[in-house]
Amino acid sequence: MRRVAVTGLGAVTPLGNDVDSTWRAARAGRSGIDFIRAFDASEFPVRIAAEVKEFDPSAIASAKEVRKLDRNVLFALAAAREAVQDAALDGIDRDRVGIVLGSAIGGVIGIVEQAEILGTRGPGRVGPAFIPSVLVDAASGQLAISLGYRGPNYAPVSACATGSDAVGQGAGLIRRGEADAILAGGTEACIHPLILAGFCAMRGLAAEDEDPPRASRPFDATRAGFVMGEGAGVLVLEEFDAARARGAKVYAEVLGHGNSNDAYHMAAPEPEAVGVSQMIRRALDAARLEPEQVGYVNAHGTSTPLGDAAETRALKQVFGEHAYRLAVSSTKSMMGHCFGAAGAIEAIMCVLALRDGVLPPTINYRVPDPECDLDYVPNESRRAPIEVALSNAMGLGGHNACVLLGRVGD
Repeated sequence: MRRVAVTGLGAVTPLGNDVDSTWRAARAGRSGIDFIRAFDASEFPVRIAAEVKEFDPSAIASAKEVRKLDRNVLFALAAAREAVQDAALDGIDRDRVGIVLGSAIGGVIGIVEQAEILGTRGPGRVGPAFIPSVLVDAASGQLAISLGYRGPNYAPVSACATGSDAVGQGAGLIRRGEADAILAGGTEACIHPLILAGFCAMRGLAAEDEDPPRASRPFDATRAGFVMGEGAGVLVLEEFDAARARGAKVYAEVLGHGNSNDAYHMAAPEPEAVGVSQMIRRALDAARLEPEQVGYVNAHGTSTPLGDAAETRALKQVFGEHAYRLAVSSTKSMMGHCFGAAGAIEAIMCVLALRDGVLPPTINYRVPDPECDLDYVPNESRRAPIEVALSNAMGLGGHNACVLLGRVGD
């Protein structure tokens, strides 16, 4: 079985518009959550989100592309360009470079905008770029066009597990010899009145009017819901020996991928966390690792009462007593929930934790919860040399996906 190296990283997140600024903010425990700026949310019961700030699409796309491409596609293009440059992919055969990049919702903002145009100005004013720009695979298609990569190309969709599945499926293409390099990840841009209203109706969001950075409190006894986020994460994956041979910088190795479904409810986690446990065990089996070899978990950890407790339960079921020796943190405490991009962004957090021997914290952790009694790296980053990291993701519809990543020696 061919090994899979991570050779490039790119990100646009609520903490920064590239990987370096995002990682520095995460290590420092800074929050990207604030009052919504994209629209007037004063009439909503929730008025906060983790928005991408000061993003300049003109730096990565032409004026014509900026006008016709959805915000999620522009995020993906920025993250992909950074990752490709980081990996120095210029010499790779473009027929052998593929893209596996998905989104949970795709171009929903464009759909709503064009629906308003239809209603107010009539069918003749609906834009000709409307349909191609709002498809879930618009990002993966546009990246191929912009970067010239003609290898396997598709957009997985598994709700908030999409980014993790993209990394796992991209690694699978490398292992099977179907590509020499894959751009894998996820993107999302859905902070819009309609989506906010929908999540408010589901009563899943945290409302924090006095101190927005305190809103996301994963695993804390006072946690009250998740915070909407947006962004994109892209990892360049390559066949390990070929990457070494061309002198590429190898950040980490993709060791395994697992996924499952709760088969329980469209929105609520299965209480016994059987599906989540199964997902992790499948990843460990694929990587041929024992549970005790995992040193860090970047948890799904959305800050919902039921979800955080279920994930903690799953970790105990899989890792047993070792669960209490694991370091577990949720970077959603700082970035909110970036939906289809979350798994990819959080895989990048794991890669950098392996590289630097630094674990990002779970900020806002103040009140312990008896149901959540593991080591959540509270409030401050921690130096810890780790060999294997696990990134968890779960989504609406009962989708679960995770990625195991390993440190690579010098």
